[in-house]
Amino acid sequence: MPDPHQRLRELGLVLPQVVPPVATYVPAVRSGDHIHVSGQVPLREGRLIAAGRLGDTVGVELGYECARQCALNSLAALQAEAGDLAEVARVVKALVFVASTTDFTGHPQVGDGASDLLCELFGDAGRHARSAVGVSSLPLNAPVELELLVELRRPARG
Repeated sequence: MPDPHQRLRELGLVLPQVVPPVATYVPAVRSGDHIHVSGQVPLREGRLIAAGRLGDTVGVELGYECARQCALNSLAALQAEAGDLAEVARVVKALVFVASTTDFTGHPQVGDGASDLLCELFGDAGRHARSAVGVSSLPLNAPVELELLVELRRPARG
């Protein structure tokens, strides 16, 4: 598996600070050798990079960028919980929520923004099961939200 930190540098990306929760939950929870990352929206430096719905005020390219930012924010939460992204054995599942109009059908292309980044960072270990689901609205009027399930190389020491 490629070194995810090296890949981030090569891509010119920096992990952001963990986005603080907007309600009563934690950004990530470890259970055995898995980490569940709470839904992350496309906040960059404390602001949404886009607001609204796909098929209305947000286009597919911008939706893709939003999903990529959601993945970057998810990775920050993941690293905070795991201690090191190099501990990732594989990305198991991504759940992409896309706020969209009823006639929008490009959910998979939007979700690829997250999936492509995960594959770029983790190689084959970044290939994952995924659902991309259209919804009428998301927190903060975000166009995209991402949840991740990741398997670690070793379980937590207890």
